[in-house]
Amino acid sequence: MKTQAAVLWELNADWKVQTVELDDPGPTEVLVEMKATGLCHSDDHSVTGDMPTPRPIVGGHEGAGIVRKVGAEVHDLAVGDHVITSFIPACGKCRWCAMGMQNLCDNGAIILEGTQPSGGYRMHIDGTDIGTLSTLGTFAEWQVYDQMSVVRIDKDIPLDVACLVACGVQTGFGSATTAAEVRAGDVVLVIGAGGVGMNAVQGAAMSGASHVVVVDPAPFKREQAPIFGATETFADFAEADEFVKSITNGQGADSAIVTMGIVHGEDIGRAYNAIRKAGTLVITGLGPIDEDGLPGVNAFTLAMFQKRIQGALYGMASPREAMPMLLRLYQSGKLKLDELITRRYTLDQINQAYADMHDGRNIRGIIEFGSK
Repeated sequence: MKTQAAVLWELNADWKVQTVELDDPGPTEVLVEMKATGLCHSDDHSVTGDMPTPRPIVGGHEGAGIVRKVGAEVHDLAVGDHVITSFIPACGKCRWCAMGMQNLCDNGAIILEGTQPSGGYRMHIDGTDIGTLSTLGTFAEWQVYDQMSVVRIDKDIPLDVACLVACGVQTGFGSATTAAEVRAGDVVLVIGAGGVGMNAVQGAAMSGASHVVVVDPAPFKREQAPIFGATETFADFAEADEFVKSITNGQGADSAIVTMGIVHGEDIGRAYNAIRKAGTLVITGLGPIDEDGLPGVNAFTLAMFQKRIQGALYGMASPREAMPMLLRLYQSGKLKLDELITRRYTLDQINQAYADMHDGRNIRGIIEFGSK
């Protein structure tokens, strides 16, 4: 069949919306009619080269849709099922999956290659194979996914909000609840209040933090942060650090969560020096893959103050466990999803959507496909 998709052909170029030939699903795959996809900063890393991906490639990894066809070896999904995507295709059999860490499945090794878990490509233009980001490529009206890459959800959950749980919500929420292990009464510093950081705010607030202090230069995000549980907001990191020290007898935050769109070593150093003895620094945002070094992180204090620097992938949670849990919280009115959506776009507006993201106008923009 033919479908419309947003394709990246060159580094630092616009996404090009064009007609793509889409193969039928293979034995372990499903054909999904997409209904919505979030516009995550991670996809923009493909544009800038901070995250190396092959080109041409269809971006997008935060999607939701309806299964329209299933392969012969697919037994736990059926036509009509509502699904959201998982950017780590979890096999359920490797060491990490067996340990309950599906977010670290060995299949994560292929998510930047553009191919499918079973091999090869499902999208083509005039004989040229088109890769898909994270084995997904949700910037398309129709798409083929491996059964390992989708999670079935309740049909009464709106797909336009469900798509956010596919990446940003799980990543941010888990950065606070699992990676930072926020406890009641903690003082938490969240650096960057976009689609991931705002959910770190939600996770910290829901865990009972006494102060959730947000740092973001964008006025709109600082204005919105209290809706999700922020207690104080600052445009400048130094001012936020000074405030945190003032309410902790100079000790610093119990944890700091770095959820900026692009993270550099000096950002990590500043956040490291903002946490207390035995505090935790969580690095969730991505930095350029070829950038090394952590200026500001002192080896003496790292050891003697017993601080912890914790990387966090997908909120350190298994998608098939975390996604349904988060959606139950949404259904019970405890997790805000609708409020995360700042603007809705058509696929043809994808470049404007990313311009809005760069300008700090969105918490999360989404692309909607056809009727809900």
